[in-house]
Amino acid sequence: MQRLSLKNTDDLTLMEAFNDFKDKCQIKNLSKETIKLYENQFLTFYRFVDDTSLLISEVTSKTVDNFILDLRSDNHNCNEITVNSYLRGIRAFLYYCMDMNYLPQFKIHIPKVDKKLKETYTDTELKVLLKKPDLKTCSFSEYKIWVFSNYLLATGNRISTALNVKIEDIDFTNGLIQLNHTKNRTSQLIPLSQTLATILKEYLKYRKGTPKDYVFCNTYGNKGDIRTYQDMLAAYNRRKGIEKTSAHLYRHTFAKKWILNGGDIFRLQKILGHSDLAVVKEYVQMFGSDLSIDFDKFNPLDRTITQTANKKLKMVL
Repeated sequence: MQRLSLKNTDDLTLMEAFNDFKDKCQIKNLSKETIKLYENQFLTFYRFVDDTSLLISEVTSKTVDNFILDLRSDNHNCNEITVNSYLRGIRAFLYYCMDMNYLPQFKIHIPKVDKKLKETYTDTELKVLLKKPDLKTCSFSEYKIWVFSNYLLATGNRISTALNVKIEDIDFTNGLIQLNHTKNRTSQLIPLSQTLATILKEYLKYRKGTPKDYVFCNTYGNKGDIRTYQDMLAAYNRRKGIEKTSAHLYRHTFAKKWILNGGDIFRLQKILGHSDLAVVKEYVQMFGSDLSIDFDKFNPLDRTITQTANKKLKMVL
């Protein structure tokens, strides 16, 4: 296969430029998931252009604007969050092409989107979902999903991270969990709560396995599949009468409970594995009226006034 660097960049087609971009992504050691996402986003853009002979140098800001309009049209009927997701991927590709002088420089602006409140599990729902099944009558599959639900709530892990935890990654002695598969591809240590430690110790007696085995396995003892666990979790929730079925809601719930219980956002950022504090700040902004609970109790003005009033009362008494 002829390398793109040997070809006149003025003659590069859109597809050839993307293949060049994909090579660069692999050289930068981006995750397979990220590269696959870029591919899917580009293919949508490529189908929109509908011209296999289009040169990368012919792409303009107007092309991108029309792509946005197409995403919003009846052809796709995408919401604004989805539109922005596509646009970020295409922007990464086109900005790379601009850096390589494949096409003239132009700005690609991401439209503003009204942030919706992040959905979480309520206390009532958690009470139902975390009620331990009867080990004498339940199946191992039901017990495993119960343990998995507890794990997600106690760690805030993404489902892909949780399913990559091996038995040897759990340090019961020091109360730590080693995470080797994270979104930003950086290994990290997170605390292991005492309650979760007790649950996992019991679970591993039933699960058995070697230190190299994965904690959450499939029927054959191998690493659990993301889609399978999502489906099992959804079925488990519905059997319990809970309509919410997303594993990711446990991550949102972890963040919300952490904040409401007085945890600081800097440690929350580290535990959730976010490289940017801005993402964590969104949690603070999106939990709405829940953050008003005991607001007067913690608000500096109210605390100062209350403390002053109490001092005056003591002096009178």
